[in-house]
Amino acid sequence: MTIEGKVALVTGGARGIGLGIARRLAADGASIALVDVNNDKLGAAAEAIDAIGRPVTTFVADVADRDQVYAAVDHAERELGGFDIMVNNAGIAQVNPILEVTPEEVDRIVGINIEGVLWGIQAAAKKFQAREQKGKIINASSIAGHEGFAMLGVYSATKFAVRALTQAAARELAASGITVNAYCPGVVGTDMWVEIDERFAALTGAKKGETYDKYVGGIALGRAETPEDVAAFVSYLAGPDSDYMSGQAVMIDGGMIYR
Repeated sequence: MTIEGKVALVTGGARGIGLGIARRLAADGASIALVDVNNDKLGAAAEAIDAIGRPVTTFVADVADRDQVYAAVDHAERELGGFDIMVNNAGIAQVNPILEVTPEEVDRIVGINIEGVLWGIQAAAKKFQAREQKGKIINASSIAGHEGFAMLGVYSATKFAVRALTQAAARELAASGITVNAYCPGVVGTDMWVEIDERFAALTGAKKGETYDKYVGGIALGRAETPEDVAAFVSYLAGPDSDYMSGQAVMIDGGMIYR
């Protein structure tokens, strides 16, 4: 079963995991709304979706701003003629010892990683309800949402929070026929992990690439994760085969964390 003809919005969709998700959902038949704060990369991302042969639209938004998230959802519905799937993918990493984290750093990561997901849940659910239809909400958590990692304490806390929001929203929205789930990637070979590795090097004196190699070395399947690995699972969450699944935050990490 496919998502042919559905409309999906992906935040953080201009690159990395978000673009991988958007490409997979388009290949599965969905029309795609790409939302990102980085306008420079949205054009190329839209071209990648267009090459698949599916309708695509773009919208520049900071997910930490509630009004901008609501506007993005309205834009998707207006431009693509419907609204069925919300992927709250946008997020940032932060590498810093807990004793060194500043209020400004906390405000920024909480605004994007927690509030961005919250506003996405709100905007999508209200749109589904206004349209009197069922819907799928899919949130980005992490293996760091199941286990706190040293130097990634605040980041881990935000991803634990995404799990809590996912569970609470699943309970509250079930009566409306809306499912809410989360995906929890491990070490994905994207720009975010380049930044994490560089920050670890600056803080610990490790050689560039050493931290990345260390974490990849702990993956049972023997390789780093790709955006396509994540996107395959998100495709399942977006489709009808997951209709009886809600409130779950599933690890897709190649075998790093076991619960």
